[in-house]
Amino acid sequence: MTWLSHTPGFDVESAIRLAEKLFGLRVAAQILPSERDQNFVLTCETGEKFVLKIANALESLPLLEAQNAALDHLQKRVSFCPRVVANVNGETIGREGDNYVRLITYLPGTPLAHATPCSPALLRDLGRKLGRLDRALADFDHRALHRDFHWDLANGNRVIDEHAGLIESTTLRELVVKCRLELHTNLRRSVIHGDANDYNVLVEGDRVVGVIDFGDMVYSWTVGNLAIALAYVALGKDDPAHVIDGYTQEFPLLDEEHEVLWKLVRLRLAMSVCLAAYQLRQRPENTYLQISQRAIETTLPRLFE
Repeated sequence: MTWLSHTPGFDVESAIRLAEKLFGLRVAAQILPSERDQNFVLTCETGEKFVLKIANALESLPLLEAQNAALDHLQKRVSFCPRVVANVNGETIGREGDNYVRLITYLPGTPLAHATPCSPALLRDLGRKLGRLDRALADFDHRALHRDFHWDLANGNRVIDEHAGLIESTTLRELVVKCRLELHTNLRRSVIHGDANDYNVLVEGDRVVGVIDFGDMVYSWTVGNLAIALAYVALGKDDPAHVIDGYTQEFPLLDEEHEVLWKLVRLRLAMSVCLAAYQLRQRPENTYLQISQRAIETTLPRLFE
């Protein structure tokens, strides 16, 4: 995994120049945290906002085309996802040096991570919005999303086997190894968002108003989308049952998905510990990679109790 060594290194002034060159926009820019790409919030003189997305140098064009296609698909079906904006040449994907560049609409709202504690009404709405998202993506597919991706829950056992040895805490390492999952070949599969963490969900009051960052999209276990969201709700010590209630109102789970759901929640947290241990050895200055680790260390034991 060499993604982190190819993370873009654009500064704010470069983002401002790119916005004018590629999109004809005069803006102020603010950098956003990211794992392997770069994102900037652009604010126009009129107050209108966009997000400039500069892809990792290793990112493939077909994968970015797949993400754009998914956003176009969702635009006709849900109201809480961003849309893609064409550049001055009418293209939705441009190029600057080794990096592909895109622009999407900005969605206002507060990250779910900052809305603690979450009310039952908000958690149920989170479930409903995720259920609508999975229902909307059920008839979408793209060849590029059938990929071998390190964050795919279906690769969880491999991630644990490869990186659990890097975890310094013996107790935590033993818990992570216990999260290995029996292979499930009968689970429903579809294209999923793949990263509904508490910084990719935007809220206002008791409503979810945005689901952002489609960079982890993958064709995988459908129930994995809900499991990933539940993992981060559990980190906040909120009641995940409300999320499940809201989700199943919009998109019922199958019996085998109910059976494996909490195992997948634990698997996601275990993968996060393993990948953070690996990535921090490459980029120790990247605080984004540590954002959930302390909470996971206290939550994972609770999920085994």
